Amino acid sequence: MVLIRCSKILLVASVALFTTLVVFNNITDYGSNYAFVEHVLRMDTTFPNNKGMWRAIISPTLHHAAYMLIILMEGVTALLCWAGAVKLLGALRKEVIEFNRSKNVAIAGLMLGFCLWFMGFIGIAGEWFLMWQSPQWNAQQAAFRLTTIFGIVLLFITMPDTD
Repeated sequence: MVLIRCSKILLVASVALFTTLVVFNNITDYGSNYAFVEHVLRMDTTFPNNKGMWRAIISPTLHHAAYMLIILMEGVTALLCWAGAVKLLGALRKEVIEFNRSKNVAIAGLMLGFCLWFMGFIGIAGEWFLMWQSPQWNAQQAAFRLTTIFGIVLLFITMPDTD
């Protein structure tokens, strides 16, 4: 059904646009979001005297490297989702088997975004660097929202289309 196919294309394009805006903001306002990465890695706002402080990273060079890796992964996610939306659009009126085969790039982009926000922010930042303990530098709710959005869109896209 064309409506379902169009819905899938629109959702992938929406994720692509969102992620593009995230990259744009991270580049044009580098300092604001760099401060977030720095404080999470320094663990300087976690509970006092917690036993996990040995994990803290205090090197500004590593803070910048981590932030650049995040921006790179967001950028690749955006590019893959844009390319996936275009590929899906190109298969819109093709046979069902061709439309289903055209999903691979979109799936890769959605999966990368899911992994970034789930593994990177909820897992590594949240648990390894104890971000959950910080009253100011805690992005777990935002990361959960994004992980949920990416996951739902991923589930919808991977549902096989039929005639």
